[in-house]
Amino acid sequence: MSFNAIESLPPVSEMMRDCGLEPKKQFGQNFLFDLNLTGRIARSVPNIESVPVIEVGPGPAGLTRALLMAGAPRVIAIEKDKTTAPILSRVADASDGRLEIIYGDALKVDTEKLNMEKYAICANLPYNVGTELLIGWLHKIANGAPIQSLTLMFQREVALRIVAKTGDAQYGRLSVLSSLITDAKILFDVPNTAFVPRPKVQSAVVQLIPNAKKIHMLGNLLPTVEKITAKLFGTRRKMIRGIMPEFDWESVGLAGTERAENLSPDIFVNIAKKVLL
Repeated sequence: MSFNAIESLPPVSEMMRDCGLEPKKQFGQNFLFDLNLTGRIARSVPNIESVPVIEVGPGPAGLTRALLMAGAPRVIAIEKDKTTAPILSRVADASDGRLEIIYGDALKVDTEKLNMEKYAICANLPYNVGTELLIGWLHKIANGAPIQSLTLMFQREVALRIVAKTGDAQYGRLSVLSSLITDAKILFDVPNTAFVPRPKVQSAVVQLIPNAKKIHMLGNLLPTVEKITAKLFGTRRKMIRGIMPEFDWESVGLAGTERAENLSPDIFVNIAKKVLL
């Protein structure tokens, strides 16, 4: 596998200038130019040399190039902003056929139609849709999608919510859903100085690995758990019996005086089972 053509491409910032490309607020774009960081993210993808990678929001292809250089056999980049086409096309031409570009909204693109036996997802996610994309992927995993890993950059605040444990200040709906499907951890922080334009917030790279045992135990309950977490965390300072007064809290070993932040993911599953009875 030759990397010379990718290595010989001009710097991302230079390619952007040549194309007159600027980050767009409506797409939540903050571009990452630091080659050390993009390389570190790409190398964090488990088994990258043997698994196709879906990337969302490649923009001017900084991370895309890093994924190709890290040895990904195939990269499918989903991009909403067609003004990036001149840069992405140039990277595709240098990729030995390993880069495929799909122009469209990642929230609407059906990745299952790509017919891959397994794949990883790696992305510097647009701030405005990152959480929605993650929840969608969790549902796909619960329904059997062959996603091997997710290596994703979020605002640090969101990253902390994903990995939070019961009782933590950041513990919430995203914590519960993520922990019922995957094993999640923060790999490293990314300073706001690494981006163009520089966002006001810090970022972090989170890795989520689907856990087959957890998925089996959860069964088909994820949609119900999601509704319950949305309801209970929606007014998280209230006692749970005040939010769902019709529910028999004693049936799941609770008094009803607890708050959502005190309930473990397993308890949310038990509540979902009772709701479905």
